[in-house]
Parts: sequence; structure tokens; C-alpha cells
Amino acid sequence: MQHSLRQRRRFLGAGASALAVASGLVSASARAQGAKLDEKDPQAVGLGYRHDTTKVDAAKFPKHTAQQQCSNCALFQGKASDAWGGCPLFAGRQVAGKGWCSAWAKKA
Repeated sequence: MQHSLRQRRRFLGAGASALAVASGLVSASARAQGAKLDEKDPQAVGLGYRHDTTKVDAAKFPKHTAQQQCSNCALFQGKASDAWGGCPLFAGRQVAGKGWCSAWAKKA
């Protein structure tokens, strides 16, 4: 009887530890997904990312048009009406729905 009680305690203890670790990972993941991309981030700079598509440097990106924005890009991971959403190019960070970068591709 004591043997099964010990096993039960170990099982419950291991489960509680696993739950604590898992909840810590979920919290970190949720925080990372909520982080907004900084325009000064090296990757953002490299892709010419701007939070506001109307502020894109036209001389540097002559093919850009004001109608191109993250919310209508094939890579945008949100609804077209979302102010911010995920983008696989900037993993763990959100881009502005009205933003733009040089990887913009028309959503089908």
C-alpha cells in the first residue's frame, strides 16, 4: 500500500513540475507574439519595414505603392482588419496592419 502511495505522489509531483514548465513556456510564447516589431530592428531595416506604408522611401523602393500594406500581404497572419498581426519573416513579433516591407506579396 505504501508503495502505490509513493508512486502516486511521484506521479503527481512530476505532473505539477511539467505543468509549471509548460505554463512558463506558454507565457514566454504569448509575450513574444505580442511584441511589436521595432522599425530599427536589423531585419526590419534590411527589408525596409515601416509601421506606416505611406512613409516608405519611394526613391529606395520605387515599386512600392500606398495600397500595399501588411494587412493585404500573403504573409500577414491576421485578419485584414487587424491593427497588428504576425509575419513569418519576423517570427515572434507583430507587424502593423498598415505597415509594409519589401517582401510584400499580394494576397490571393
